[in-house]
Amino acid sequence: MAISPGRDAAFSCQKSALSESLRTKKFPLTEEEIFYMNCRAAYLTVFKSSLENIISKEQLYLALQHAGRNPSQKTINKYWTPQTAKLNFDDFCIILRKEKPTSKAELLKSFKQLDVNDDGCILHADLYKLLTKRGEKMTREEVHAVTSLADVNADGKFDYIKFCKLYVTTNEQCLKTTVEKLEVDSKLRRQQFGNHIEEPPERDPSSVPKPSPRIIRKTEQETFSNKGDTRSSSLATIRKFKTSISFTITMGANSNRNSKLTEPNSIKEWQCVQSKGCFFLEEDGEIISHQYRMQIAQRSMVYLTIKPLNLSQVEGKPSPWLSIDTALYILKENESQANLQLMCFTELRNREVFGWTGELGPGIYWLIPSTTGCRLRKEIKPVTEEAQLVYRDETGELFLTKEFRLTLSDIFEIIDLDGNGLLSLEEYNFFELRTSGEKCDEDAWAVCRDNFDTKKNELTRQGFMDLNLMEANDREGDPRDLWVTLHSMGYNKALELTEACPFVIDIYADKCKPRIKPVHMEACSGQLEKAICKSVLNKGDARVMDGYENIIVHTYKRDTWITSVIENKNPANTSFTRLTKCFVIIILFVLLKTSNL
Repeated sequence: MAISPGRDAAFSCQKSALSESLRTKKFPLTEEEIFYMNCRAAYLTVFKSSLENIISKEQLYLALQHAGRNPSQKTINKYWTPQTAKLNFDDFCIILRKEKPTSKAELLKSFKQLDVNDDGCILHADLYKLLTKRGEKMTREEVHAVTSLADVNADGKFDYIKFCKLYVTTNEQCLKTTVEKLEVDSKLRRQQFGNHIEEPPERDPSSVPKPSPRIIRKTEQETFSNKGDTRSSSLATIRKFKTSISFTITMGANSNRNSKLTEPNSIKEWQCVQSKGCFFLEEDGEIISHQYRMQIAQRSMVYLTIKPLNLSQVEGKPSPWLSIDTALYILKENESQANLQLMCFTELRNREVFGWTGELGPGIYWLIPSTTGCRLRKEIKPVTEEAQLVYRDETGELFLTKEFRLTLSDIFEIIDLDGNGLLSLEEYNFFELRTSGEKCDEDAWAVCRDNFDTKKNELTRQGFMDLNLMEANDREGDPRDLWVTLHSMGYNKALELTEACPFVIDIYADKCKPRIKPVHMEACSGQLEKAICKSVLNKGDARVMDGYENIIVHTYKRDTWITSVIENKNPANTSFTRLTKCFVIIILFVLLKTSNL
């Protein structure tokens, strides 16, 4: 997809987006002044002062985004070479002058080259091939984020006409919001930037920043190179979020909050309980998980953590679910299950572990796990070669293959919620509800105990293996029912766990031993959304939405996602809208990388 550096039309869109915030100026602003206002606003969104330098690719990338650009990795590498140590504000202005926003007409022209049917759409399969095989190659997760945008995707097709409209609108809004942030801060407006001041006594529209020799050499003489490519880190702010265009909020990926999780010093002396669970991705994209009741007998200091469960895996090949974000919301039960009060949530983090430390009084608490699901997605390219589950020896006797036994062992680890190496009827029924939709009653469990290996009235790992072998024998070796079980548990045809994320919850208390019991496995969208919204209202930063004095946007930034809640304070409607998770205004810029086609 060929993308040229910039157009007058694109700059005119920029000007239009800024017009409202400039009405209070005494004199009409020239294009040059609008340009430097954009530069100032974008720079101060990332840095506290114009005297600070850009010292990394990530900072350059964020600053360009806030200026209404969506740079490709090629663009970033053009200005940040292996020899670059820092860039100053004047350097940043030069880059913005060269890298102007892409116009809608340019985007449409580029996409049209891929539209073989000339119907305004591109098949998802064709889009996947183009984006993962050519140009700046994207990962499955990145492509899936594009093909998951409900507003531009339907029936397996990508409506690029709608996408281009949303893309341009979003870029304009991103720039407008950034400038408005500068406008409300008079201290920042008075700050001098490089060779330019916001409101000079006498304007000179022809004045431009003096470029430093260093940046000229880099931008005009350096050629694009893939050496030292840090694409994974520069894409971090995109990979960590679901992309949405429902509202108009611009946030960076970095948080200034102290979010480091540390264990209490005396944790070894505290009493501990543990329970496992799992997030499952449904066919409609909804995520369900276990929910728990926790009992605290007396007021105690409590330390709670949740993290992905590390199952057996191929050495040197990390399992994909280990990178999935997790969270745990703790609600206190007051008189009834329907009356739950949010107490806390696991907002602190140490690598893949999220946790919370604080004091809880005696009582019953509900623990509701949550994930954004950003890395828990339906496979775009299904596995075609099916793994073998069973085989017969020379005598005709049926056996489970080694690969299938290893998978069943991992499933056993997932459904053994208390981690005692045995399956109780309660634990087994969570498995049955997930895979067959029906519970196993006491009589059926008695038959199971009589025919398979059990211990203390609970099914052993070997008993679980034999149960699956019996199912295969009942079907005379036909593995279709076994595959139903595997797919329900999140496994694909290659026996890879791709549509589920097992997790483990640890609870420590200093005065008493906590008790935890899994009670449900469902989406729990109502209680969970209320808890998330309440946490954002309590912890987030609030601002009035432009042009709507009764609409308040609350935004809470974390290391792995950004959550925004829209509160409507109109007397006629005091409820707030549904939560939009992982919202960022930045459209996935990587579509533009097809300029290398």
